[in-house]
Amino acid sequence: MQEKRALGVWAALALVVGNMIGSGIYLLPATLAPLGTNAMIGWVVTIAGAMCLAFVFARLAALIPAAGGPYAFANAAFGPATGFAVAWSYWVLVWAGNGAIAVAVVSALSLPFPVLGSGLPAVVATLALVWGLVAVNIHGVGLAGRVQVVTAALKLLPLAGVIALAVWLLLRDGGHALAANPPVPLGASAVAGAAALTFWGFLGVESATVPADKVEDAARVVPLVTIVGTALTGVVYVAVAAAIALMMPRAEIAASPAPVAAFLGRTFGEGIGDVVALFAAISAFGALNGFILLQGEMPWAMARGGVFPAWFGKESAAGTPARAHLVSGVLVTVVTLLNYTGKTGDLFAEVASISLAAGMLAYLASALAALKLLRGDIAVTVAAVIAAGFVVWMTYGLGLKADLWGLALLALGLPVYWWVRRG
Repeated sequence: MQEKRALGVWAALALVVGNMIGSGIYLLPATLAPLGTNAMIGWVVTIAGAMCLAFVFARLAALIPAAGGPYAFANAAFGPATGFAVAWSYWVLVWAGNGAIAVAVVSALSLPFPVLGSGLPAVVATLALVWGLVAVNIHGVGLAGRVQVVTAALKLLPLAGVIALAVWLLLRDGGHALAANPPVPLGASAVAGAAALTFWGFLGVESATVPADKVEDAARVVPLVTIVGTALTGVVYVAVAAAIALMMPRAEIAASPAPVAAFLGRTFGEGIGDVVALFAAISAFGALNGFILLQGEMPWAMARGGVFPAWFGKESAAGTPARAHLVSGVLVTVVTLLNYTGKTGDLFAEVASISLAAGMLAYLASALAALKLLRGDIAVTVAAVIAAGFVVWMTYGLGLKADLWGLALLALGLPVYWWVRRG
């Protein structure tokens, strides 16, 4: 039981922060640069929406501190059919997204090691990372938690460096430190698109709720780390994004494969680029570790709830869902092999958008579950309404192509549900 409840408050906080602060903050500034002020508005909107979601998840976790997170909440509010749809969509979100995160690790490593930029070496390195972390999570949740704590601490170092450098430049040069970027017209569709992309950086707000059965004092710790972790992540994101967007020429940001390294390199020289790339790889590596933990926990919780084949509910001697981890690892491998064409960074936006579209049901259903299960709580009601509206808006911002792919991935689960319910 000590190993079973191996995630204490620091490991659980590292899971939340580590899953959210992954590859996004290192890659998104370049993607968002052409949007100008729309991107910063998108960050603010996303942080507000993410905090509402965090509050919803925190209150639901205090009420239902059970494994499965969104699945447990939807199942309690709307029954097993909705619970299955939510769990399936979330599982697809995680293992499809893990392909993008693994690609981001190798993409960062390709800066100091150009041989990893494309082709067979990149594929082999990506799959080695995935299966190495699958092995870590099968070995035990305690080991996975320790990996998460170390990587979460390391990944904050270069981001703190960006914030400190920006403050120093402003104090030294004042307004002269700001770049003279031409204005970009504001538009609702541009803000919606920016919010959809920036929410990739908050994917994982629910992370501590999924393995709740492995968290010490889950009814207290899970809500706490969900709120604190999301707020901390939001502060880091908006500070780093504002520093880069305001102090670098927009064209230079858009053309850079590593905007954070480029920002620091303007002061410390180009040699800092390889160092930052290693930290970016560590950051994405930590997020990959945390989401691989979740990609095994969700099918295990579904199987225990009777909406997924019971075969997935078996645990190893270490108390981990080894079978679920192995199947999820195979799915990540398939996604990687099917989509690994061209340079590593080219896949980031497309795979991220499709996996987000597949998982939007989990966030929407959790907000609606809060409205039903906690309807007497005015604060929860307001937060849940805002969160639901935010999710619908993000779904629109992802675009029709990503939404249709997400719907198709969700439809693949229908035969599985029918088969399990038929016994």
